[in-house]
Amino acid sequence: MTTALDAAARVPDPELRVVTIADLGILRDVSVGEDGTVHVTITPTYSGCPAMDAIRADIARELTAEGYPDVEIRTVLSPPWTTDWISDEGRAKLAGAGTAPPPARSLPLLARTPVCPHCGSARVEEISRFGSTACKSLWRCRGCAEPFDHVKVL
Repeated sequence: MTTALDAAARVPDPELRVVTIADLGILRDVSVGEDGTVHVTITPTYSGCPAMDAIRADIARELTAEGYPDVEIRTVLSPPWTTDWISDEGRAKLAGAGTAPPPARSLPLLARTPVCPHCGSARVEEISRFGSTACKSLWRCRGCAEPFDHVKVL
């Protein structure tokens, strides 16, 4: 039997399918109570994230399929999620799929410009602050001319 943590950790993000909720840092905690109930704590990328219902349903479905029928999912907003919680593996998965991962918030503002996930060039320009989902913006590389999504720094 897969552990409850492993089962919850492999749930893909419904908007960024190449990464899991664990890769993104959305999955905060998983524990199993004495009565067998699995308690899962998640934090949305932002308070109005439309994917949270799907994430909760996917977690419950994954855990039930692994033999954990009693699942309690709690959403916490504090501390608020930050892009700094994205794992190194998650950042690599995003870049490998053509989405520029966010730079660390600890960097100076001017150093937070993404690099092209296709060719690695820093010669990029923002086309639109609004991308295919609310957490992404649309950019174009001036080096290879390819467009790409960029996960916004939060």
